[in-house]
Amino acid sequence: MRTISLGVVWLCLGLSLDALSLNGQRRETVDGEKTGTAIRGEKLLKRVRRGWMWNQFFLQEEYTGSDYQYIGKLQSDQDNGSGLVKYVLSGEGAGTLFVLDENNGDLHATRRLDREEKAFYILKATVVNKRTGQKLEPETEFTVKLHDINDNEPQFSREVYIGSVPERSDIGTSVIQVTATDADDSMYGNSAKLVYSISQGHPYFSVDPNTGVIQTALGPDDMDREQREHYQVVIEAKDMAGQRGGLTGSTTINITLTDVNDNPPRFTQSIYQFRVPESSVSGTPVGRILATDRDIGMNAEMYFTIVSGDGMDMFDISTDKDTQEGVITVSKPLDFEKKPSYTVEIQVQNTQVDPRFMSAGSKDMATVRIGVEDVDEPPLFDKASYLMEVKEDAAVGVAVGSVSAMDPDAARSMVKYSIDRRTDMDRLFNIHSGNGSVFLLRSLDREETAWHNISVIATEFNNPRQSSHVPVYIRLLDINDNAPTFATTYETYVCERTKAGQRIQTVSAVDADEPSMGHKFFFSLAPEGTHRSNFTVRDNGDNTAGILTRRASYSRLHQSIYLVPVVITDGDYPMQSSTGTLTVRVCTCDREGNMELCNAEALSSSPGLSTGALIAILLCAIILLMIVVLFTALKRQRKKEPLIISKEDVRDNVVSYNDEGGGEEDTQAFDIGALRHPDAAAAVLEESAKQRRDIIPSDTLLYPVFCIENWT
Repeated sequence: MRTISLGVVWLCLGLSLDALSLNGQRRETVDGEKTGTAIRGEKLLKRVRRGWMWNQFFLQEEYTGSDYQYIGKLQSDQDNGSGLVKYVLSGEGAGTLFVLDENNGDLHATRRLDREEKAFYILKATVVNKRTGQKLEPETEFTVKLHDINDNEPQFSREVYIGSVPERSDIGTSVIQVTATDADDSMYGNSAKLVYSISQGHPYFSVDPNTGVIQTALGPDDMDREQREHYQVVIEAKDMAGQRGGLTGSTTINITLTDVNDNPPRFTQSIYQFRVPESSVSGTPVGRILATDRDIGMNAEMYFTIVSGDGMDMFDISTDKDTQEGVITVSKPLDFEKKPSYTVEIQVQNTQVDPRFMSAGSKDMATVRIGVEDVDEPPLFDKASYLMEVKEDAAVGVAVGSVSAMDPDAARSMVKYSIDRRTDMDRLFNIHSGNGSVFLLRSLDREETAWHNISVIATEFNNPRQSSHVPVYIRLLDINDNAPTFATTYETYVCERTKAGQRIQTVSAVDADEPSMGHKFFFSLAPEGTHRSNFTVRDNGDNTAGILTRRASYSRLHQSIYLVPVVITDGDYPMQSSTGTLTVRVCTCDREGNMELCNAEALSSSPGLSTGALIAILLCAIILLMIVVLFTALKRQRKKEPLIISKEDVRDNVVSYNDEGGGEEDTQAFDIGALRHPDAAAAVLEESAKQRRDIIPSDTLLYPVFCIENWT
């Protein structure tokens, strides 16, 4: 415990120990000069300065005594021992942590204090007159500082550290750094000066005593992950610079050796044997071979290759990325009858190779024997597909070509042929079931369909379930059986005023045939058009021809349309020709030869009425027909006017009358009086019939029936 007595006081404001007085007398020295002297009881003072005799106190932390801890004594030169002076304390912890005897100025701490919680406290003190309560001195500030003791052990930033280092690392390779701190005062003694040491983890690791860096302590051969992967190291940090009596803290470091590619893959056995059916298609798995690698992760990834053997071309090998197994598959069709077994040499090695550990033993080899199993196979065609050609004019029954298939098995079963009718819906072809000859069932036309694709089926006699298909492509060869025609419909006109030899149209031709040497067309004027012809045809020699005039003038009024027959002949064998008629209109033209006006007759593409005129006439006819039908319907449904009955006649009369009136010519009008006198009705009707010879009744005239009701 550090106590402060009146003889040990820190001065402020430049006061020296000569200015202190225990009996209340005071001498002041400022900057080495004596400024004034005062004796108790004297009233004369030249200058009054602060009379406190303290400025800073020190207190040891973690006091364990039962009494209050004495800090020091406060004394003012205003206290003359008369008992009229009262000491007053304020500031941090005043009255709770710190108490001041108001009579004598003794300062105590009431409880144990911890420097790590608070290193110092700032307090204020003054003196007052007990009677009047008047301050005798200004309030003065002082500090209570806590002296540190080594009461805190070092603490690491983590309870557990995780570290890693590659296996086979050199001695001194850094793994991880640990750090500890001490809450004690680093400026006071060695309480916070730490030293690191290793208490668990020998002889594999060591620690730097000053920095806390953990390093490997053994060489590459001793740090092998495949032998031991995990290590637990305990590091201690001791204060007091590691001396006896210092406090210690510890932490645990879990260290893992990470993998490096220092182990090659090895086959689990030297010879592997598999069997595969000869019917297996390309890509069919044959078997899996296993190799192991003591490394992990990417360092354990491997790939397999076939390096030699008679099955190098028949099989492939790949690596299953999930299991790291080598998967052998079929690459080409197998045939038990040709070769029943194969032998290959398989090599395995890592995909990632570390040059530091690569050696001649980084690869491994194994032998794989593969047996081919015999199965009942379907017939095998001697070709993958067939191409046949036939002329389009070939007669029905002509052979187009033939296919051939055989049973590849040792039994050599007989094979029959048929056509898959789904590929020949029109039944144009058929095939001989015994020899595979394909022939025609119907005539063909190349211009309609140039190619026919059918499928032929070969089936074993003994086992119909064994069958195979082959595509057959039949191309129709062209013969010259189509005559050339105009390439389009030409609309040609000639001006009334022109000159002889003027070209008015260039024509070309098309032909549905396709001669091997290309088309060659010849144009000429038909024989029937050469006599007194108004136009001529000139063959240009390039499959076109020009239509030329033979006169200098034409008249629309005399003849508005000319028909020019043109003979088109191809150059193939047998030669084909046709006659196309070119329609030439006679039109009025301007000076540049542009058409201005043609006859209405010539404006149509063909003689007769135009399509628009025919439609108009048809519409008019339909409208007239509708009017007639409507008029007839209205006439039939017209209501007849009611008979006029005299108001004086109390009887109701119903008369059936089927005669038609004569209009204005009818001078013999029907007399209503006939209704009132039934006896005379017959005579009147007979007389009317004799006079109206121009009207023929549609129905047989019946005598009217008069119904009379008497009203009472």
